[in-house]
Amino acid sequence: MKIPKRIRPLIEEGLIDEVISRLMSGKEADVYVVRCNSEIRCAKVYKEAAKRGFKQAALYQEGRKTRNSRRARAMEKGSKFGRKQQEETWHYAEVDALSRLANANVRVPQPYGCVDGVLLMELITDNEGEVAPRLSEVAMSAEQALEGHSQVMRFVVRMLCAGLVHGDLSEFNILVDDEGPVIIDLPQAVDAAANNNAESMLARDVNKISHYYGQYAPEILNSKYAKEIWGLHADGELQPETELTGSFAENAEKADVDAVLEEVEAALVEEQDRLARLIEADK
Repeated sequence: MKIPKRIRPLIEEGLIDEVISRLMSGKEADVYVVRCNSEIRCAKVYKEAAKRGFKQAALYQEGRKTRNSRRARAMEKGSKFGRKQQEETWHYAEVDALSRLANANVRVPQPYGCVDGVLLMELITDNEGEVAPRLSEVAMSAEQALEGHSQVMRFVVRMLCAGLVHGDLSEFNILVDDEGPVIIDLPQAVDAAANNNAESMLARDVNKISHYYGQYAPEILNSKYAKEIWGLHADGELQPETELTGSFAENAEKADVDAVLEEVEAALVEEQDRLARLIEADK
């Protein structure tokens, strides 16, 4: 097949020996099956920012830091150099996320490096060597759905404990091999502590996945995993192996506004009395 322009430098450098086929085309990248020496891997070719279909990228980049002050200033100004640095930050964010999550015992493809906007990584396959399907392409029984959902919730917990939220999790970026789900597509992963949108993004991730698996196991549809996970995280009680229940006790107590106003008024009266006594003492 015709060699994509972005991959040619990697072939010239000997990092890739052959482009075998095009695997998929997504909103942010095109993915190819490639041969590197004797190994079959995949090459994710990121699209330029102007051609990407990923909306509101700035929301995902909130909280990301660069150690180089010159790069940071350029990124803030939006100069040509700054835009280039912003693109590189987007690319390398996925490499960093893949490494962090693998260390956190989350099943993700192994990254081999990112060069000029091309990420080389492990090709996820089944036992017969065929490319693993996306979750959206897999039919399952209710029992398999419950097991798969439980595995993904475990990965979401481990990700959050590692400080990350996927931010775009759905049945389209989870692969399923013979051992179960594998999480992919992570350039938009957000820092759970530094991004103000982390809670809402985690809720969206969890609810999307629960809705999908719920088609096969309806009992999942009534669960409250998103609120449970974030609630435990906010209270400092979430651990990588925390057992989830899918339940969350909502705070049914309404704020007693009148009581609060009475306390404020009483405090003001007390402060006025104190000031009056000080004035009287100075006479």
